[in-house]
Amino acid sequence: MLAMMIPTEVLGGGILLLLVILLSASHVVRYCVKFTVFILLSTVAATAFIPLMLLKPCDYRNALLPAWGARQISKLLGLKWKVRGLENVVKDSGCVVIINHQSALDLLVLAEIWPLMERCTVIAKREVFFFWPFGLACWLWGTIFIDRLNVEKAITTVNKTGETIRSKKARVCMFPEGTRNSETEMLPFKKGAFHIAIASQTYVQPVVVSRYYFLDAKRHIFNTGENVISILPAISTKNMQRDDIESLMQKARNSMTTEIAKISEEVTQRKSEIHVNSSPKSD
Repeated sequence: MLAMMIPTEVLGGGILLLLVILLSASHVVRYCVKFTVFILLSTVAATAFIPLMLLKPCDYRNALLPAWGARQISKLLGLKWKVRGLENVVKDSGCVVIINHQSALDLLVLAEIWPLMERCTVIAKREVFFFWPFGLACWLWGTIFIDRLNVEKAITTVNKTGETIRSKKARVCMFPEGTRNSETEMLPFKKGAFHIAIASQTYVQPVVVSRYYFLDAKRHIFNTGENVISILPAISTKNMQRDDIESLMQKARNSMTTEIAKISEEVTQRKSEIHVNSSPKSD
């Protein structure tokens, strides 16, 4: 009854003011609100362009539309991405792109590199396809679905993926750690990405992202921040066999570990300098 007596504009303004106060005062509320915004808007960005994507199903270029939407989400959340190493992008060939996996926010990293590397796609577990309309959108932009519970089908998919990389010069983006990891040290790599690279006799293209210093799930912190995405020199798998997988994994992991430490130190140092420069100076 009281709400009906208060003008809608005043009620809306009061709710907005309360939300602003809560976001400013509570890092927990800010964390929950920002992640909710990220999830909702990411779903919208992925599915809003389905009518256009239906014109050319399974075309990697369809992903450029949701990627544009995801880059707008980054701006809304106050996240900036600086991409380096474009000169290292493999030319005139497909490759397996491996990226360190930190959070669901890695979706925004894919949105940054998608238009820069061209002909990109991803591998996802088969179950994702059934989460419509998101699953439909994934299929429309060329996602390769793999049935991890059926080994024979999974191997067939891996072989077909290798052929796709060779014939269409596709770039398959994968997270070799297999699960999200917010710790300083990367998790041990899974072999899938390297099996595909050797099966296709193309390149492994390591891409690393500096640690998300602005994000802490345990403490419920989600601030604004800047990150560096570094594209490292590609590693050829020409003439490699299955017995070479371990050495290939170690070579890729070593280069990624070194670069992550370097760029993570850089962004945290810059953050500290900005904090010092913006702090009030005493007379």
